[in-house]
Amino acid sequence: MSEQSTAVQVKILDKEYQVNCPPSDQEALIKSARYLDENMRKIKGRGNIHGAEKIAVMAALNITHDMLRKNKMINETRAGTAQQLKGIEDKIDLALASSRQLEI
Repeated sequence: MSEQSTAVQVKILDKEYQVNCPPSDQEALIKSARYLDENMRKIKGRGNIHGAEKIAVMAALNITHDMLRKNKMINETRAGTAQQLKGIEDKIDLALASSRQLEI
């Protein structure tokens, strides 16, 4: 069962775009457009890159770089957490094994 897409209007660098998306994704779309607009305005404000297409590409590169860096951090945290959990599991198994030996 898929949701019916509806048109959502977003504004990026003073240009309006109409994007179709399901109602459940509209808030995320609007936030994404706002985030992109803010990034593009920062790049435009620096004054060293001209043209909406070049600004958009630089914003996309910056956003992608941030996303990849954060994903790497998340994956490293997950690996560390998995290692800690394994250590705890090993300690529990050792404690249970010791407890069983005492019972015999």
